[in-house]
Amino acid sequence: MNKKYYKTNYIIIAFALLFAFASCTDDLDTLPLDEDIKTAENVLTDAESYKELLAKCYAGLILGGQTGVDGEPDISSINGGFSSYLRLLWNHQELPTDEAICAWNDGNLRDLHDQDWTSSNEFVTAMYYRITLQIAYCNNLIKLTEGQSEYEAFSTEARALRALSYYHLLDMFGRGPFVTEEDEIGSFFFPEMATQQKIFDYIETELTTIEEDLAAPGTNEYGRADKGLAWAILAKMYLNAEVYIGTSKYTEAITYCNKIIGGGYSLESDYENLFLADNHLRTNEIIFPITSDGNNTQSWGGMTFILHSTVGGDMPASESGIDGGWGGNRTTKAFVNLFPDLTGTDVRGMFYTEGQEYEIEDIFNFRHGYALRKFKNITSTGEVGSSLSFPDTDFPLYRLADFYLAYAEAVVRGGTGGDMATAVGYVNQLRERAYGDESGNIDEADLTLDFILDERGRELYWECHRRTDLVRFGKLTGGDYVWPWKGAVANGQSTNAKYNVFPIPSSDINANPNLSNITGY
Repeated sequence: MNKKYYKTNYIIIAFALLFAFASCTDDLDTLPLDEDIKTAENVLTDAESYKELLAKCYAGLILGGQTGVDGEPDISSINGGFSSYLRLLWNHQELPTDEAICAWNDGNLRDLHDQDWTSSNEFVTAMYYRITLQIAYCNNLIKLTEGQSEYEAFSTEARALRALSYYHLLDMFGRGPFVTEEDEIGSFFFPEMATQQKIFDYIETELTTIEEDLAAPGTNEYGRADKGLAWAILAKMYLNAEVYIGTSKYTEAITYCNKIIGGGYSLESDYENLFLADNHLRTNEIIFPITSDGNNTQSWGGMTFILHSTVGGDMPASESGIDGGWGGNRTTKAFVNLFPDLTGTDVRGMFYTEGQEYEIEDIFNFRHGYALRKFKNITSTGEVGSSLSFPDTDFPLYRLADFYLAYAEAVVRGGTGGDMATAVGYVNQLRERAYGDESGNIDEADLTLDFILDERGRELYWECHRRTDLVRFGKLTGGDYVWPWKGAVANGQSTNAKYNVFPIPSSDINANPNLSNITGY
């Protein structure tokens, strides 16, 4: 497939080679005698080379290693395919919830759904280090472009991507080490610990500072950051502000939802098209994708994982455009129950039930629990992607529908700058697309918080939002809402509130005296 987008297969090893240079200090300001050793002087020679360096900031979101298919993994002690940013993000946002459960017994993966992970869980550790490494990639580019006005646009994009990773640190860990381009990469120091308030304030200041310098929505190369990404991060952060900092920011959330809604985006007419191999054509709704290409981003993580892991049992892999299923992830009956009619009235309910059981008696049996076939490596015209092993399907990290629902929720929660009639109208646009007519429309009396949470599940499932949403609604932990195998019990049970966030790995706590975990870890 000849996908016209900002490819992420540029200098994949450039950052590893440049870390040594970036960490040099004034008392060791020397160049190597061997001309074959790569330094900034002989690698970063023109705009194209800086652009290739920027590409690593994007590639870090999808690839797990430096060479080949996740070869020379970025994260030590865990396979490169397991440790790709998107795969880890998906596992941490979906497996602790009602939306997904995995049939694999790899390491301590099951702990994510059981909600009994510890600070030594290898997947939690990998997520933490992937976030902090991504921040380091961005810091490095920002540092190397400092004072070079001709590369200011690259630096601004890297700052937006860095803010995205700091947002994930805030949302998932609630605290963590704080490092910017002002801290020399590779130098020995103990980063200070940033609290939720500090990270929140930093992201807010950073994004509002660069907002006007980012490209207007739809004017940058496909897959690259623009104003839409900054607006999306701020809207999400403000919507969750009461969780993060104990202060509601629903009015601010509406402000940034309005910027997105007025930014030239529009809903894709066919819901299914958003998750197909040519979804790069759906930039009318997709605000920021994590790009995937069967030829240029070959990884056992990323979209390869999401497509292959969700096919198993009697599901024909060919109907998903792949060469085989891994029989891993399916859903729970609690999520199935969000769709009262499984006959297809709501087209978003892409369940595969043949040979599948409604009840999950055995976690490790893929056939227990209904399967979902949301993402496919097939285009809207029926063509299979460029590779059966590695999909062309991009991951829609942020899209317009999310912010129609965020606007509605912020209005219901008391934010100003919006109104109920408009909120209902936005929700009904989504439901008319889902139902094909007005039969699923609601009125103002129906627009409650419970309805919004359920509608977010129906619209955005498996798009890395559910854990965050359940935390915001007070339903991830505790006993107000249980689903099969929550708390490692077949019928589900109440869990400890500490599992609203993940712990900083014990390895980092032991290495840095400035870091500490929340009570309970």
